[in-house]
Amino acid sequence: MTEFDNLKTMFESGKLSRRDFMSGLAAIGAGAALTPSLLSSSAMAATPKVGGTLRIGMEGGSATDSLDPRTYADSVMIAASLACMNGLVEFDNAGNPTGELLESWEAKPGAIDWTFNVRKGVKFSNGKTLTADDILYSIAIHRGETKSPAKGILAQIKEIKKVNENQIAVTLESGNADFPSILGDYHLVVVPDGFTDWQKPIGTGGYTLESFEPGVRLVFKRRGDYWKPGRANFDMVEIRNIQDAAARTAALQSGQVDAVNRLDARTVDLLMKDSKLNVVRTKGTGNRFCFVSRVTEKPFDNNDLRLALKYGIDREQIIKSVYNGFATPGNDHTLDALNPFYNTEMPQRKYDPDKAAFHFKKSGLGNTKIELQTSEGAWATAVDCATIFQQSLKKAKINLDVKKVAADGYWDNVWLKVPFCAVYWGRRPTADQVMSQVYGGNSDWNDSNWRKPSFDAIVKEARAELDQNRRKEMYWACQEMIADDGGMICFAITDYLDGFSKKVMGTEPHARYDMNDNRIAEKGWFA
Repeated sequence: MTEFDNLKTMFESGKLSRRDFMSGLAAIGAGAALTPSLLSSSAMAATPKVGGTLRIGMEGGSATDSLDPRTYADSVMIAASLACMNGLVEFDNAGNPTGELLESWEAKPGAIDWTFNVRKGVKFSNGKTLTADDILYSIAIHRGETKSPAKGILAQIKEIKKVNENQIAVTLESGNADFPSILGDYHLVVVPDGFTDWQKPIGTGGYTLESFEPGVRLVFKRRGDYWKPGRANFDMVEIRNIQDAAARTAALQSGQVDAVNRLDARTVDLLMKDSKLNVVRTKGTGNRFCFVSRVTEKPFDNNDLRLALKYGIDREQIIKSVYNGFATPGNDHTLDALNPFYNTEMPQRKYDPDKAAFHFKKSGLGNTKIELQTSEGAWATAVDCATIFQQSLKKAKINLDVKKVAADGYWDNVWLKVPFCAVYWGRRPTADQVMSQVYGGNSDWNDSNWRKPSFDAIVKEARAELDQNRRKEMYWACQEMIADDGGMICFAITDYLDGFSKKVMGTEPHARYDMNDNRIAEKGWFA
């Protein structure tokens, strides 16, 4: 693709303003190529318009799915919820928190006491006007007696109360400069005060639910009175659950769907050459693929075994063979190099069969059976990754039994329940959210069950620390603790690879999740 073609594509997809497009043409000496018809057609493509049915093929759904936000664990339900509901806080493309239903906020010095302003004039799909009571209720369902994954990250709230119809006040147990980002967690969508009928969700989003077959598809219809200008442009949105990457790719190529997530890195090079398709790559912010052991269950309560498994996985081979180079090695924690608190001085753990053998012998476990449960239900290539792991461990004379289990219900029946299984984590916007939700002592989603009071104390101190250098030191220590003692083998952080028909606009990369932060139904339109 020439520089001119690249600028033209970016302008037509809305990634460049008219002014930046003109400046770019001048910089490459292509001003003569600009014609009124080109500028007119490009401007039309970059301007959202209403109409059409967006058909999305997605991995990340299950027959056990529900629109109850306390149950969300994968992409289909996140994308579906954001079609018909809104969150408290949104994130811009760089990953910074911006106002959504909580329009703005202010903290007193020390970041313990916060005031949030509720957006005025927003109506639910049943006509009710949004108030502070709805916000308080939508937060409350994730606190107290609940299995919500958001419970742990909200445990820091000491008191939350209504100031008036359009304002709430929050007092934290200790200061947290990142608290608005915490409220951007995807489980925290807003429904009316007292709402309980999750079969028929009522939200403030741009669409209403028409039909829902768990594990099959969801269909949404445009409301027509959405409070966000230029968004929710499709007449209808259909989200189809297509777990198999090859089937998703074929559906996109044949025109059966207009957008897909999680393209297979092994075949994406061919799709990039297809003139009818647009591949959106978000480098280094994708899923963190892991094998996680529960450290409270034998034999994984033995840290020498955990270290043997960490040294015994050939990360580079998995990245080369399974992800075609569209990934970076993980370092046994889920923070990525784009996070400002990423530990840049911690050595990257590499494949070392000798060290693996040393720690395994030191564990004294001998012929103890080591079983890893995995499935395409975890992610599409989880079984392939497990097979390479099994082979690489053989060089250390460690026998791993890879047990493939059913894809349906994987997140309900396997994850958080078996001693050793395949897991992936999406990107979290702050170091505090990563440490609190993935490894925190109070988190229901601490899938390794690695709970250390000393670790929690550091996280709590770092949360309130305003000196960024001191804060960095503490988060660096946290990453070392997890990698050296925890139950997580984080072996790869992939690039997000989305595929779209060229007619779909609004497809720019996002710093948090794929499919434009799982909001393509809200942000997109047809050219």
